Amino acid sequence: MATQDSGQQQPGTSPGRRALLGAAIAGAGAVAVGLPGVARAGERHGGGHGGHGGHGGYTTLPVPTVVAHRGASGYRPEHTLGSYQLALDMGAHVIEQDVVPTKDGHLVCRHENDITATTDVSAHPEFASRKTTKSVDGTSLTGWFTEDFTLAELKTLRAKERIPGTRQRNTLYDGRWDVPTLEEVFRWAEKEGRKRGKPVWLHIETKHPTYFRKLGLGLEEPLAKLLRRYGRHKKNSPNFLQSFEPSSIQRLAELVSAPRVVLLSTANSRPWDFVEANDPRTVADLITPKGLRWMAGFAQGIGPTLDLIIPRRADGSLGTPTTLVKDAHAADLILHPYTMRNENTFLPANFRKGTDPAAYGDAFGAFKAYFETGIDGIFSDNCDTALLAAADFVNQ
Repeated sequence: MATQDSGQQQPGTSPGRRALLGAAIAGAGAVAVGLPGVARAGERHGGGHGGHGGHGGYTTLPVPTVVAHRGASGYRPEHTLGSYQLALDMGAHVIEQDVVPTKDGHLVCRHENDITATTDVSAHPEFASRKTTKSVDGTSLTGWFTEDFTLAELKTLRAKERIPGTRQRNTLYDGRWDVPTLEEVFRWAEKEGRKRGKPVWLHIETKHPTYFRKLGLGLEEPLAKLLRRYGRHKKNSPNFLQSFEPSSIQRLAELVSAPRVVLLSTANSRPWDFVEANDPRTVADLITPKGLRWMAGFAQGIGPTLDLIIPRRADGSLGTPTTLVKDAHAADLILHPYTMRNENTFLPANFRKGTDPAAYGDAFGAFKAYFETGIDGIFSDNCDTALLAAADFVNQ
């Protein structure tokens, strides 16, 4: 479990955290391989950060880095090979996977273990008796859960759009793809990497790790095993490992050397591993200089909610940026905040257009506001929009 700041480096840590993430590059649309000393895109725009990526011949990631949130989930059902492929074809720099286990210990890509909204499980009478109510990280949920299915059973289901009311057009693809395993994603990334002549970068999140460990389905060990099998366990490997639970990142730091990111929810929330361990700290404590130094002992970056970068006012519009970007960079941490989406319902109030919550607002304006804070990257459901916005920012 997470412990209070001891002032000492954690296992798996090496000097120069941001340095090991690679050299900076000249532009958001550019690609560079091992170019130390190239001007930092962020520095040319008033503060920002150097590029990051692997050494040893791996392609350097542009800054701002565009992370395809659950793939191209603004256009395809999330966490499907179709969503990942579209994100890659659009040019996303990194593609995200959330992993949860099956009953027989396989890691599959779902945003949650509750698959009620993201698969057609409710249409399968053979699984009707599996519907149940569980408490997951303190929240009561009723539905069907991956840990109650073997992989073979899960593979009989088909993926569907999670928010059809907002993304009705995505429902066209309901039933087209199944639930992929993480190993299938690694194989897909290998194939696509060979085709493109450069590695496919991934951003892999352990979901509810304390909850699953108590069920005897720990996530970190099988994840580390897969990373080693596919050569993605090294400090210069083309992937990030992420979790909302710092103890999961600490455990991964002892198993592999791949770059690691601590995800951060709202300021008044507590990571669930802290709740279980009776650690009184909140996210507000973790984003102080002391908390950031503590996380820098076992992680190379943080993934805060965008509201920790620029809080929203009471009317939903963007307020004044916090000092989190500056403070995190001072602790030698990169920042990949989440999540930008094009629809009005998700945008800050001052960037919405019209009255239809499902219509697109001024996403470019919102991206610009966030990029100007000096963040190193951003998660987005609409990676094509994010890439254009990043290019606009770098070339302004």
